[in-house]
Amino acid sequence: MYNITQVVAQDDYSLELQFSNGEKRLFDVKPYLDKGIFVELKDVNYFNKVRVALGTVQWPNEQDFGPATLYLESKSLEPAQR
Repeated sequence: MYNITQVVAQDDYSLELQFSNGEKRLFDVKPYLDKGIFVELKDVNYFNKVRVALGTVQWPNEQDFGPATLYLESKSLEPAQR
């Protein structure tokens, strides 16, 4: 699986991700916002504090998603190859 090399928080509670293979993908965090440790991410100021850590993304209070989840549940931002 590929590691995360860049992350940018979006206004709609999604994350624009760049993976170590150069691929850019968009991960929607909204389905997780009412679940356990992720409730804190509803605060947009806190959500925007996301950073790359240990090949994945993490927030200050150590909420994170594994790189496999981020890859498999995200959508490509690249144009489809024909």
